[in-house]
Amino acid sequence: MKILIINGPNLARLGLREPEKYGSKTLNDLQNYLEEKIKVLDNTELEFFQSNYEGSLIDKIEETSDNKITKMVINPGALTHTSIALRDCIAGTEIETIEVHLTNIYCREDFRQKSFTAPVSKAVISGMGFEGYWFAIQYLISNKT
Repeated sequence: MKILIINGPNLARLGLREPEKYGSKTLNDLQNYLEEKIKVLDNTELEFFQSNYEGSLIDKIEETSDNKITKMVINPGALTHTSIALRDCIAGTEIETIEVHLTNIYCREDFRQKSFTAPVSKAVISGMGFEGYWFAIQYLISNKT
């Protein structure tokens, strides 16, 4: 099984961007963390993708769907709160999606508390840092529907 891990705008700046909120670890640290964790599971591969551009994220999701990858963890970054196009892309695929956020978006500014992508995701994990990605991966592996 292959699971796509998508990170949206500004997440390449982890470790530098607002470390009081996001911590000092980088996106590369997240990838290494997940690759290490996944070693305990047989027949599971992770594919990582990050872009600051909405269209690139949509292209990658469509490509993933066309390649019959059926599971995805996505942190859309700020596009969570603004992108109907990203929401429609997710809804238009057969990809089982878990939305994740490093911080608890429901304890932040009012404009961050609305997610356009949550209604087309199987679940949302918010505020659990890197562990949120790992929980999402475990769920996708164990969920056979």
